[in-house]
Amino acid sequence: MLLSVKRTAVTDGGKSGKRLRAVALAAAVLFGMAAPVPASAHPRESGPLLCQGTESIRYEPGVTLQARPIHITVDGRFTSCGGGDGKAKSGGYHDEFTLETGCTNLLEGFHARRTYTWSTGDSSTADIAGSSTAVAGQVVTPAAGTVTHGRFRSRKLLQVIPVLQPSLLQCLGNGFTSATGVTTLAIS
Repeated sequence: MLLSVKRTAVTDGGKSGKRLRAVALAAAVLFGMAAPVPASAHPRESGPLLCQGTESIRYEPGVTLQARPIHITVDGRFTSCGGGDGKAKSGGYHDEFTLETGCTNLLEGFHARRTYTWSTGDSSTADIAGSSTAVAGQVVTPAAGTVTHGRFRSRKLLQVIPVLQPSLLQCLGNGFTSATGVTTLAIS
């Protein structure tokens, strides 16, 4: 269903981005401590992997007040990864799906399968679930799950994507058609 529904981003000089990255990092650390994976479950990779990057979303047609079928394309790029076995330095993912949604029901829960492709040439497929929460004008979408195939298999995963919440004006007319937000991924 819904992987992560985003809003059009507006900059504030980077203040909220830095604050949200700090929140995402704290959540990743807490998540890793709350659900450690035994070292024997992933002998090839040592330590947690932490990546930072951006996620871009396109909506066709635009999201309006009236719910309707929307084709959503999600492209994520991690430009900075550290930890793990030290080999995965960057990565990304691409998802396409259609769902019936509008501005008034963007915060529904979701279950999905996402494949992350790494700079090493291999990939990780994870079953993820979560829901979005509106907080202080932002929509924060945490996606938690387990890597089921490929690199980092059997490890826990947490990805956090915050974006600005759309205004009523953005939901009128043809609606909003794109959004970009920062994203942090932790695999422990």
